Amino acid sequence: MKKLDNHRVSTEQSAECLRVGLVYDLREDYLALGWDAEAVAEFDRADTIDALEGALRRLGHDVDRVGRAGALVDRLSRGDRWDLIFNIAEGVAGVGRESLVPALLDHYGIACTFADALVCAVTLDKPTAKRVLRDMGLPTPDFAVVAAPGDAARVTLRPPMFVKPAREGSSKGVSDESLVRDIAALPGVCARVIERFNQPALVEEFLPGREVTVGIVGTGGAARAIGALNVGFREPTPGAVYGYDVKERCEELIDYTLDDTAAGRAAMELAERAYRALNCRDAGRVDLRQDARGEWSIIELNPVPGLHPEHSDLPILASLAGWSFDRLIGTIVASAAARIDGASVPARI
Repeated sequence: MKKLDNHRVSTEQSAECLRVGLVYDLREDYLALGWDAEAVAEFDRADTIDALEGALRRLGHDVDRVGRAGALVDRLSRGDRWDLIFNIAEGVAGVGRESLVPALLDHYGIACTFADALVCAVTLDKPTAKRVLRDMGLPTPDFAVVAAPGDAARVTLRPPMFVKPAREGSSKGVSDESLVRDIAALPGVCARVIERFNQPALVEEFLPGREVTVGIVGTGGAARAIGALNVGFREPTPGAVYGYDVKERCEELIDYTLDDTAAGRAAMELAERAYRALNCRDAGRVDLRQDARGEWSIIELNPVPGLHPEHSDLPILASLAGWSFDRLIGTIVASAAARIDGASVPARI
């Protein structure tokens, strides 16, 4: 395996050809270890990795499939280096699981795609992210955190409420049961979330309006929304929730359309503000929902978006907006490549 020395090629050369390491968690690896289907929901399918490698190679880059964080640690300890790590690893344990790879790469002075370690930690913990958004003057539904089943009795929000795990993605733990209309049911719903996921339950004021997810590309002042995605059930069912089971079967259950109305554009503007406020990078998604007055609120941010070409929200949205998958991946890499020179660090003892 070729080892790169500590010097970095110029930004212009990097844009033409980079040695890119792919870091990811593969569903099949964890299923083989006995994990269940919902536990691996955030991890990637083999065809996602195939698609990413194909796009990167078509863009002219040299691609090395590294695999999960443990494999990255082994490779780094052997002296292997890359110009850029394309990081979509979710991690497996702890409140900072999504921060592991970016933090490790910071230590070695290797640039990576998407959010840094701090942003990954903040956005993974939904209550923390909501507190930051609120402090920045951005709207997010009122909420409470239920760390133990007994805490549910102290929740002062009025039904309806929405309950989900505080530190999960891909709608893990989200189902029709998450929508709580009777305060008497809240302790039981929270208890099941706490027991199933070994983490607090987030209880939010439920907003009755439409929900969209906004796709954003770029970093800082260059970040821009490329569209707001409506999620519509093909067979409308009152009270149906866009949860884990629905997302896994989205191709048969959901119709996706772009919202090009004034409301959609307002959602895009608010999403951009939230994305910049939390210092997301390269690409991501912001989920928003309307209240009874039609005003948007931020539900959550996803700074390491799913990238399956036909199954993940961001590529679906990009495709509807006229972007090819290669263009999306190329835009992400170009944004991250601007950090390559700045990522290098002095040699360590």
